[in-house]
Amino acid sequence: MRNIFQHIQGDKAIWAVVALLALFSFLPVYSASSNLAYLYGDGSTLPFLLKHFAHLLLGFAILYGIHKIPYHYFRGLSIIALPVIVVLLLITIAEGTTIEGANASRWIRVPFVGVTFQTSTLAAVVLMTYVARYLSRIKDKQITFKETLLPLWVPVFLVLALIFPANFSTTAIIFAMVVVLVFVGGYPLKYLGIILGVGLLFLTLFVLAAKAFPDVFPNRVDTWISRVESFSDNEDTEADYQIEKAKIAIASGGVTGLGPGKSVQKNFLPQSSSDFIYAIIVEEFGMLGAFFLLFLYLLLLFRLVIVAYKSDSMFGKLLVIGVGLPIVFQALINMAVAVELFPVTGQTLPLISSGGTSIWMTCLALGMILSVSAKRVAAPKEDKEQNPLDILSEAL
Repeated sequence: MRNIFQHIQGDKAIWAVVALLALFSFLPVYSASSNLAYLYGDGSTLPFLLKHFAHLLLGFAILYGIHKIPYHYFRGLSIIALPVIVVLLLITIAEGTTIEGANASRWIRVPFVGVTFQTSTLAAVVLMTYVARYLSRIKDKQITFKETLLPLWVPVFLVLALIFPANFSTTAIIFAMVVVLVFVGGYPLKYLGIILGVGLLFLTLFVLAAKAFPDVFPNRVDTWISRVESFSDNEDTEADYQIEKAKIAIASGGVTGLGPGKSVQKNFLPQSSSDFIYAIIVEEFGMLGAFFLLFLYLLLLFRLVIVAYKSDSMFGKLLVIGVGLPIVFQALINMAVAVELFPVTGQTLPLISSGGTSIWMTCLALGMILSVSAKRVAAPKEDKEQNPLDILSEAL
């Protein structure tokens, strides 16, 4: 056991939080998968549990491998990965597939493996790393909007534009996190106001174009509008049905819950093992389980702030904020949706919900954070830009 811990570097509290979240996830996933077992299987939940275990196992392998890489390598790798992400997003738009009846093509199927992959989650990590890299390069320079337009904002809006048609909520979260990151990175507020205005203008034009030409983006704008209207006006929609079932599950849980595996609403609540798994957790483990889970995410946020504060390089600070804050933000949104504080978004609960892509990309981001916390002694060398080809040659 001691030999194992010797190979684990970085912030031990983050390792502990990640391990607790992963271990805890088996109980609600195993319980909530019962409805999927009867819909898509032979009634046994064991295959879904084994699948979740395989996803976590690969996720922790990614986490361990990434945290061993000196984090300054991610600067150059983000330049290489960004055009790859653009190509993957274009393939997703052209040939994307649907999962469990989803009305948008957000996944691509990996050839010869049969595994589906949601490209937008990888795009978020790569884009945030790229933005952190750029901001660290201009930290001591006089910033003008014209000079930052092409190297910073064109890649950001290109990636967001490719994600936007099929996944509005993910686009909104990424855009919000980019805005937070550039604000922390010292980007002038007057230029940031221009970017916010451009983003609002783009959203307005897209909605008007989608309304005028509904065959181009079928059902997407109507889905967004109906979710917001059902949230504000309590209309009888599918999203409202999901929220009502989630509220019943939460009310049934009380303080201590019904007990592991004793949820009733898992048989009626769509996406009970992914988007609405927090409601099942509250039903089975009560408010005690709900607050314990919230505490773990807030503890993760606290440790992210500590790691960012102690990092000796600007890129390290911005990288931790850029890839770490979205994890906590997504968790809070998922919880807020379950208790009807936020419209239905389709965002999963990081490291808890079933789904391979979400787990793998969360572990990728956490591995980068742990790399920052483990490699602080090498920070003085890390503000120097590396050639991406040099990185590949070192890796080989």
